[in-house]
Amino acid sequence: MNVLDVISTVDCLQSRDIPRAVIHTNKQPDNHRAGGDPGAEQISIEDCCKDGQKRGNDNQDCTSLPLISGSSTCMIVQEQCCVAVLEDTMCNTGINMAKDQGACDSLFTNTCETKTTKMCCDCCLLGKAAQEQGLSCDHSLSVGYQCGLVSRACCEYGTHDNQTTPAGQIELPNRDETQDNGDNSGLTDQCNGKCAHLCVGNDTCACSKGYKLKPDGKSCDDINECLLGASNCRGGERCINTEGSFRCQREVSCGTGYELTDNNNCKDIDECETNIHNCEPQFECQNTQGSFRCFPKMKCGAGYVQDALGSCIDINECVSQTSPCHRGEICINTVGSYICHRNSVNCGRGYHLNDEGTRCVDIDECKGLEKVCKGHGCINLVGSYRCECEPGYIFNSISRTCEEINECRHYPGRLCAHKCENTLGSYKCSCTTGFKLSPDGRNCDDLNECEANPCSQECANVYGSYQCYCRRGYQLSDIDGLTCEDIDECALPTGGHICSYRCHNTPGSFHCSCPVTGYTVAPNGRSCQDIDECVTGTHTCTVNESCFNVQGGFKCLSFECPNNYRRHGEIRCERLLCNESVECLTMPQRITYYYLTFPTNIPVFTNIFRMGPSHTVPGDDIQIAIVAGNEGGFFKTERVPTGGVMSVGKLIDQPQDFDLSLELRLRRYGTLSTYLAKVLVFVTQEEPRVPYNPLLE
Repeated sequence: MNVLDVISTVDCLQSRDIPRAVIHTNKQPDNHRAGGDPGAEQISIEDCCKDGQKRGNDNQDCTSLPLISGSSTCMIVQEQCCVAVLEDTMCNTGINMAKDQGACDSLFTNTCETKTTKMCCDCCLLGKAAQEQGLSCDHSLSVGYQCGLVSRACCEYGTHDNQTTPAGQIELPNRDETQDNGDNSGLTDQCNGKCAHLCVGNDTCACSKGYKLKPDGKSCDDINECLLGASNCRGGERCINTEGSFRCQREVSCGTGYELTDNNNCKDIDECETNIHNCEPQFECQNTQGSFRCFPKMKCGAGYVQDALGSCIDINECVSQTSPCHRGEICINTVGSYICHRNSVNCGRGYHLNDEGTRCVDIDECKGLEKVCKGHGCINLVGSYRCECEPGYIFNSISRTCEEINECRHYPGRLCAHKCENTLGSYKCSCTTGFKLSPDGRNCDDLNECEANPCSQECANVYGSYQCYCRRGYQLSDIDGLTCEDIDECALPTGGHICSYRCHNTPGSFHCSCPVTGYTVAPNGRSCQDIDECVTGTHTCTVNESCFNVQGGFKCLSFECPNNYRRHGEIRCERLLCNESVECLTMPQRITYYYLTFPTNIPVFTNIFRMGPSHTVPGDDIQIAIVAGNEGGFFKTERVPTGGVMSVGKLIDQPQDFDLSLELRLRRYGTLSTYLAKVLVFVTQEEPRVPYNPLLE
């Protein structure tokens, strides 16, 4: 058996995976078979499969095979058995190419015909690579079921071919084939019980038939005879691996009326013995090959014939036989027989003899005791009659009765716009949900469901239904689709950025708030803007102090010029004239006060203050340095062509105040001049923010 017998590859011919066909049909008695020509030759399922396999071996197109039977079941079996042969042939070609050439390059076109061949070739190379690298053949790669089977088969096949028998290792028969007394203690004792199956001495283990020794030298692994082609299954059978052995199973079922035996043969089912027939109580069952027949228990005597239900029906010998009576006689049928009378006037149907018995006259069926038209009008005709049927009924000329008309079935889609329900002698129209019957009783008008106020807020009527909507700030409930629920804007993923400080949810909306002091809500309603207390006059500075606004508050500032200086303007002190005193000449010519404010965490190296002469002269020597207030090293100075700049030298992450003294030395034409800038830096907290907590609302 070839390894391909257990592999179901992609059916390239039909562009879909098609499993092996196993056809089951419902079994019916011969006298109750539906459709078909009773005289047509019955072709077995096995013959249909054999025909498909033969044409697959001839490489014919499986999708357009010549039919050998009008049965749809046979057509399916033909096609599937043909496809199975072609699949096995293509996959076997790919595996042989992988084993012989070790490459699949010639299949690079990947056309429809080479798709299965290339897949089997590639997957076989994968299994050979695993075997050569000493990896497990049962890898866990997600390469698909068919590819995994081919890969594992080639891997185990390579291991089987390359495996050499170690010294002293032999293959012993199956444990079932040992002596009846099971006395093998002489073998197992020499291995101290380490062998999974059998011990052959010299501390060497062996396996029973159907198993192979694992690399550990002790355990045994089942041999998959189906993948290694070591089974002896016949054509039309599929190999199924079992623990230590294998079994063969038919590819196609035995067919209706047969069952598969333990020896894989088809045996007729005795429906009569197993009581699975459908014969009525007045019939007895008789088994046939593949079916059964029902024969009536009652035996009819002469003059009777038995119908399909087993009842005895009188034979009208006057009709069924040719001239049973002599010339000049009339035949009269009787129950079980007939009698012959001399010829007399014989009236046909719809006529009877007149009182004199000389001629035939018409029978007025409409005046008879039997109501032939049953509630409908009756019109007598010569030799017959006709019923004048009420509306919704039609006269049946064969049964001569008024039959009710199913208008809904007789005029589909032409009576009612939506649904039609037949009634006795008429019909009734109805509408689907969302519509109401119009006054004409046939068409359907849209029902405005919004008039019943089904929605909690807004309702929009649509054709055949309605839709609920919510106002801004609300959303429709996912539970009933009718109720509007408040949207907590503050809890939305972007809610943390709606308000710059704190967000407050309200029904249908929200509002933002700012810290109680120092801030007010901006015109956009979301941001917080600083209140300039110095402009609004809400500060608490005295008359002798100047107000300086900072983020979230204000500072009251004042300064006095030191000795030998006089105040000049709002922020500057000028040095008085020196009396040629060396100490006086070394003092700064001017002291200027500056006030700066910025928030925490501004980027390092940001320039915050620039200092220099009002104009520069070629040859100027300028030096700038922080002489006081920079104990923490948060600021640094740098020389630039027009003077110097002071920048942030270290991250300031806490609010604090700095009183910096920045000195600039200017040497021009050999004369040294000193200028001092007193820079007060107020570092305030970044714009505050409060995390949203619905429990605080």
